[in-house]
Amino acid sequence: MSDEDKDVDIESDDEDLCSSASISGDNSRNNTFSQADKRAHHNALERKRRDHIKDSFSSLRDAVPSLNGEKASRAQILKKAAEYISYMRRKNTTVQADIDDLKRQNKVLEEQMRTLEKAKSAGITDLGLNGTSILDNTNHTKIESESVSSLDGMSD
Repeated sequence: MSDEDKDVDIESDDEDLCSSASISGDNSRNNTFSQADKRAHHNALERKRRDHIKDSFSSLRDAVPSLNGEKASRAQILKKAAEYISYMRRKNTTVQADIDDLKRQNKVLEEQMRTLEKAKSAGITDLGLNGTSILDNTNHTKIESESVSSLDGMSD
């Protein structure tokens, strides 16, 4: 049964029930619904509404990892669900900050690559100002040795 099937509009069903009874007039006893019929219809709708709420709580309980399908009161389910949502929001914020940091680092590295490619094509070996080189010889050597060892399948 889909969620759309479970949604219940009690007011419109009650209006339909009352309007169909009054269409043919009060004189015709065969077409009118008795109070017992109206009450039975209302009880069925209310039972359907309660079942929908119960199923929704079960789905929510199953979606919260700390509950793991265990038996819990509705208050516990709501409390744990709220805690889990807060936790996931914090985690999402942290992960998004990590993504932003990685994007910034990527931008810096891409800019360094472009600078090095321009320097290589121009034949420039010393790109720094005031006698300093952009390429630090120790880092360059380390990067070079890591690249070679990773190609050889050997580690430092």
